[in-house]
Amino acid sequence: MLALALLRDPLYRSYWLALFASQMGTWMQSAAQGWLVLLLTGSAERLGLVVALQFLPSLLFSLPAGVLADRYPKRNLLLFTQGGMMVLALLMALLILTGGVRYGHVLLFAFLYGALNAMDLPVRQSFTVELAGRDRYPGAIALNSFGFNTSRLLGPALAGLSIAFFGVGVAYLANALSFLPLLLVLRRTSLGPREEEGNGRFWREAQEGVRFVLEHPLVRRVVGLLLFASLLGMNFQTLVPAYARLVLGLSATGYGALLSSVGLGALGAALVMAFTGRPKPGRLLLGVFFLSLAHLGLFLPYAFLAPFFLALGGFGMISVLINANTLVQLSVPDGIRGRVMAVYSLVMLGTGPLGAYLTGLLFELLGGRLAALALGGAVLMVGLYGLRPWPREPSPPA
Repeated sequence: MLALALLRDPLYRSYWLALFASQMGTWMQSAAQGWLVLLLTGSAERLGLVVALQFLPSLLFSLPAGVLADRYPKRNLLLFTQGGMMVLALLMALLILTGGVRYGHVLLFAFLYGALNAMDLPVRQSFTVELAGRDRYPGAIALNSFGFNTSRLLGPALAGLSIAFFGVGVAYLANALSFLPLLLVLRRTSLGPREEEGNGRFWREAQEGVRFVLEHPLVRRVVGLLLFASLLGMNFQTLVPAYARLVLGLSATGYGALLSSVGLGALGAALVMAFTGRPKPGRLLLGVFFLSLAHLGLFLPYAFLAPFFLALGGFGMISVLINANTLVQLSVPDGIRGRVMAVYSLVMLGTGPLGAYLTGLLFELLGGRLAALALGGAVLMVGLYGLRPWPREPSPPA
């Protein structure tokens, strides 16, 4: 298995373990943020606004980040973005622990953190190919997804316990500290091959990535399906805390358990991908139908089934993301990889503001169960449209 071969590589193993620690902190903070907003405001719509502001910078910074990833050493760019997110998490922890936090602080933090994350994601995805190599990249995706979703399973559960015993600020502090191992590993990593000089026209370079996505039949289809699945069916950062507190009336530990249900399903999808080899469009489409079924299931008036359907949603979400990411990465030439993955990130994260706010607004207008029904029905329509014949997979680019 390619994933196991990568773990025998000392450099990649160190990077993966450090990234796993950072992701644990990220999921603790994500869970804490949703709970903090509901404690401060009691409003699902205001929670949706926070999540929307966190994803909004993707619309502004994803394409420029892709150009930077193709121009400059990715290691240096990651040191800047990861270090910046560490500082922001530390400042937010201090505000909460000293009792000075207000809703406006959460909004500002969400936007700034989202800006750094929007720059970080396309660079990190390109860096993974550089570190693992194209031949081992499917294994790297499976391995990274396993780590990401293990942290998604454990992080919210730890956040629920830390919130219950020590308060929300400790989860932010844990995230700040979790960046340290990754920063140390990045400092020890070589710069890699020197990137090609750009033509001096930032926008023209960014357009090359957009043009590739629009002109490549398979990539265009994958990115289009990802756009609507992400917009309508992957807003768990808004859906889960709102459903837990406003529909089920759960405590912080119950909320953490629901988020961990999403992580458990996501971990299952990562394991399936690790053992099933090359991704296929059919698996991507199956993930969309799982997302639809998960939302439709939350309409049922049976609280004990909520963890099952959220786990199904996590499985569907990661099935979509792993297959979409790998299909795109294996179709793109190295010279424009950063710019194409920036378009991918723009679609995946840039739909977040509208999707998060839409989910929160539907909760306010329709109530939790009817909102889940409406979203599940919309995702089902996306899946049915995707049943049309798919373009043939091209041979990998040189």
